Amino acid sequence: MTAALVALVAILMASGVPLAAVVGIAALLCVTGFTGIPPEALFQQLYQGAEYDLLQAVVFFIVAGNIMTRGTLAARLIRVGQALVGGFYGGLAITSVLLCIFFAAISGSSPATVVAIGTIMIPALIKSGYHPRFSVGLLTCAGSLGVMIPPSIPMIIWAVVVGVSVTKQFTAGFLPGLLIGGTLMAYSYLTARRRGWRVSRRISGKELKEALREGVWGLFMPFLVLGGIYSGAFTATEAAAVAFAYALLVELFIHRSIGFRDLMPIFKESILTSSMLLFIIANASVLSYYFSVDQIPTRAADFLLQYISSRFLFLLLVNIALLIMGCFMDIVSAMLVLGPVFMPFLQKFDIDPVHFGVIMVLNIEIGFLTPPFGVNLFVSSGITGKDILEVARSVAPYLLIMFGMLMLITYVPWISLVLTRLVD
Repeated sequence: MTAALVALVAILMASGVPLAAVVGIAALLCVTGFTGIPPEALFQQLYQGAEYDLLQAVVFFIVAGNIMTRGTLAARLIRVGQALVGGFYGGLAITSVLLCIFFAAISGSSPATVVAIGTIMIPALIKSGYHPRFSVGLLTCAGSLGVMIPPSIPMIIWAVVVGVSVTKQFTAGFLPGLLIGGTLMAYSYLTARRRGWRVSRRISGKELKEALREGVWGLFMPFLVLGGIYSGAFTATEAAAVAFAYALLVELFIHRSIGFRDLMPIFKESILTSSMLLFIIANASVLSYYFSVDQIPTRAADFLLQYISSRFLFLLLVNIALLIMGCFMDIVSAMLVLGPVFMPFLQKFDIDPVHFGVIMVLNIEIGFLTPPFGVNLFVSSGITGKDILEVARSVAPYLLIMFGMLMLITYVPWISLVLTRLVD
């Protein structure tokens, strides 16, 4: 029965069946084949898996990101970045990374960051003399910071899975995200200096003031959202709703970059994205329910603990497994399914679940960049018109940077946990 189930799942995935459906079918077959639980109970669990209050934050952040992508908030932030560092070696590339960090602190989404910043900055970099492969790779990679810099949708999901504070999990992502962004900026500067890429004209003080004036509403948004969370003024869910309302009001009535007729396409796109994500979460919760009933996490942990005797080895094997899985499947789903399996190991090796959440999210970030199913590769291919293999080749040098950052953040937990002490 088990072999047949594994074979069926492999066939479904190879046939292109959506992962959420594969997980749901596997859960149904597991429950009906290995337990006496009536199938009707699965529908109740399916509903419960998607009704967490925190998941409402995911929906609001997705809508807010789509509004800002359709409007002019992203374009105004780009002008601010160009005004600040555009005249240095690699200034335009550094601007691109800064904007990805800033937009990530608004949208919480990696694909949305690639679309919003990459659509404008990739052509601008190429036009300014930067190599096309460098430009495409940088923006595809830097856009993945959308899942590390808070507010982060995967971090919300991890907090739901393991029951940790969303605020604390958000805080843990700040320093790793800034460290990765800073490394990408340093790489951009050194590459540009070696190849002589430099914008010929510095922005005048008058132009800088004008850029800041036009971008003030976008610059204020992260302080409103994150400041509200860390001050305790509102929860993560309320912060997401504030981000949505703020983006909507600014783009409709202040920037006037979108009209009421534009809202329906925006909401439609957001509903499709949110529904897909929530359906994956709901189906994964059903499979997790079966794992719990059949005590699979406990049994798997007891078996593996016989062979994994050190914290170093456990973390190394987890990263290898997640990196391989990230090439073929959605790591968010893996996070939901494997979270209960990892918990006994976290307890045995005294690994903080918040730190482990950062490791999981960084693996997701790398998964967005790895073929054959890296989401950012497809997004970047779509906005540039380049073949997916060409985009993957462009990203390859940046993957080496990301692997190095993964090892550093994995084995130096201080990087993730030092700021969390401020919210204890």
